Amino acid sequence: MTKAIAFPEYGGPDVLRPVDLDLPAPGPGQVRVEVRAVGVNPLDHKLRSGELDGFFPVTFPAVPGYELSGVVAEVGEGVTEFAPGDEVFGALMGGGYAQHALVEASWLAPKPATLSWEEAAGIPVAGETAERVLGILGAKAGETLLVHGASGGVGTLLLQFARARGITVVGTASEANHAYLRELGAIPVTYGEGLAERVRAAAPGGRVDRALDASGRGGELALSVELTGDAQRVLSIANPAAPAEGVRFTGAEDEPQHRRAYAAALALHEAGTLRLPLHRVLPLAEAAEAHRISEEGHVRGKIVLTV
Repeated sequence: MTKAIAFPEYGGPDVLRPVDLDLPAPGPGQVRVEVRAVGVNPLDHKLRSGELDGFFPVTFPAVPGYELSGVVAEVGEGVTEFAPGDEVFGALMGGGYAQHALVEASWLAPKPATLSWEEAAGIPVAGETAERVLGILGAKAGETLLVHGASGGVGTLLLQFARARGITVVGTASEANHAYLRELGAIPVTYGEGLAERVRAAAPGGRVDRALDASGRGGELALSVELTGDAQRVLSIANPAAPAEGVRFTGAEDEPQHRRAYAAALALHEAGTLRLPLHRVLPLAEAAEAHRISEEGHVRGKIVLTV
C-alpha cells in the first residue's frame, strides 16, 4: 500500500483527505517513482472544486498532482533510460500527491544533483506550458509579448525562456511583484483601468506583437486583441471560454512539449541563471492549506508539497 491525499467528491479544500492505495506497478513504458516533492498548480484546485467538470473528467477518489520529483523505484517493460535509484523529475496525469506515483518514462528527465527536490518539482507543468505557449504563439526574437498574470509559476519560467530567446516581455502584476518581474527580465505594468495605455507606453515602440492570458481576469482578452490587432496573436491558458471571444485556449489537447521544456530549464540552470522561487513549501499532509493559498492568488513562484 501507499499513502496519498485524495478528494472523494468535488468541494472545498477540506474534501482533501488521506487515503491508502494499492502500490502501483509500472506498465510498459512507465516508471514507479518514490515521490520526494510535488508541485501545486491552479489545475489542482480547479479540478477539486469541480470547476473543470466536463473539461477534465476525474475518477473518485481522485489524487491530484501533475508534477513531481523523486527516486525511481521500479521500471516497466521497455524502459531503458532509467533505473532504480535514479533521481528524476517530470509530469504525470494526476496521482502526484502520494508516496509513490506512476509516470510515463517519456515525461521524465534526470534531476541534476545541484537542483533541489522542491525546485525540480516546480519545473514540469510551468515549463511545459511556457514552452508550448511560445510555440503556439510563434513568438520570435525581437518581438514583444504581453503576459497577463506574469508573476505566477508559468510566468516565472515563461519570462526566462522568452528572454533567453531574445523576446521582450511586458508583464502585468500587482505593484508588489514589479521588482520581481524586473529581476526576471520583464517590463512590469499594473493591471486595472488604463492598462492598454500603460502597456503601449511600456512596450518598445509602443508595439505588442503577441499576448498571453495567464490570469483569466475579465476584459483582458478583448484588450489583448486590441493591442495585437489580431485574435490569432492572442492565447489563453486560464479561460476555457476564450474561444467565444475568438481567442484560442490551449490545454491538454495540444501536443505536449515536456522534453523541450526540461531542456530549456536545465540549460538555464546549468548557466546559473534559472530562477524558480518557492512561494510556500508545505508537507503533503497540509495539501488543503496549499490549495487555499493557491486559490487566494498573488502567488509568486511555486507552491510545493514535500513527501
